[in-house]
Amino acid sequence: MQKITRDQLVEKAVALLSDGTVSAVLGWSRGEFDYDITPAVFKSAEEVKENFVWNDFCGANFSKYLVAQTGKVEGKILVFLKPCDTYSFNQLLTEHRFDREKVYAVGIPCEGMADIAKVREIVGDGIVSIEDDGESLKVSTLYADAPVLVGAKDVMAERCVNCKSKKHVAFDELMGEDGEVIESARFDEVARLEAMTPDERFLFWQNELSRCIRCNACRDACPACTCEKCVFDNPDSAVENKAPANSFEEKMFHIIRAFHVAGRCTDCGECSRVCPQNIPLHLLNRKFIKDINEFYGEYQAGAEVGSRAPLVDYTTEDLEPGEVFERGDQDA
Repeated sequence: MQKITRDQLVEKAVALLSDGTVSAVLGWSRGEFDYDITPAVFKSAEEVKENFVWNDFCGANFSKYLVAQTGKVEGKILVFLKPCDTYSFNQLLTEHRFDREKVYAVGIPCEGMADIAKVREIVGDGIVSIEDDGESLKVSTLYADAPVLVGAKDVMAERCVNCKSKKHVAFDELMGEDGEVIESARFDEVARLEAMTPDERFLFWQNELSRCIRCNACRDACPACTCEKCVFDNPDSAVENKAPANSFEEKMFHIIRAFHVAGRCTDCGECSRVCPQNIPLHLLNRKFIKDINEFYGEYQAGAEVGSRAPLVDYTTEDLEPGEVFERGDQDA
């Protein structure tokens, strides 16, 4: 599959702005560092030509940004969607979170995004610049005399290594070739955790979640977290937007959040991507997805607009609670 280039995306955005199809573009722009790529709204062709970025660090899922941006822009807004983004796009449409008529969606192919944490494991800290040639990253640091060449596949994000689909499930226009749903190994790590004893699993998550600083980045980036008022922002809840007071509270936040998105999570991996503590939060969500598939049959959130998740779609064939507990006893 041929990789899409920045020039192709810029040309498409400029053309759609010029002919009046859209009045704004939701794209990527450079932050403080070369790897600090951030979502941005461009209102003119000049802005796009000057500031639009497309490289191996453009991992942000734009679907959630449409919830706020469609109400701020006159006319349509252009959004570039990678295959995994389109599942979140459909799920948010199912939940009526933005106006589809206000969006012009262009599907773009993706061969995987880089994980800056993996880059640092190879080159160390003090990264000054990163040059991306499509196949490798040339990384310059404060502590090395010469740039270090890093293979793009060697630093690919976990969600991309275990990509569930190269197929776009929503778009107005498609650039490049479309792919297929992939039989990935994304549930292997969940199965490994399930094979642990209860005490071992508790210690694993105690260790991971103890690093949480309650920055709420996972919640803020998650396309499934779009409540007007989050329960964790309620001043009467005793857990309002603050550092955890104890180990129970730090676990409660993530477990409750995982329950809130169960059946709606598309496994886009944004929660783990934005976590500054590198906590594998996606594993909590994948556990729910794996259980739903095993208890109710294969289901992929966002595969179709309007599809009802098994958790909100009762049938007489549903698994009985006793059967679930019996399975749990056997696993333990």
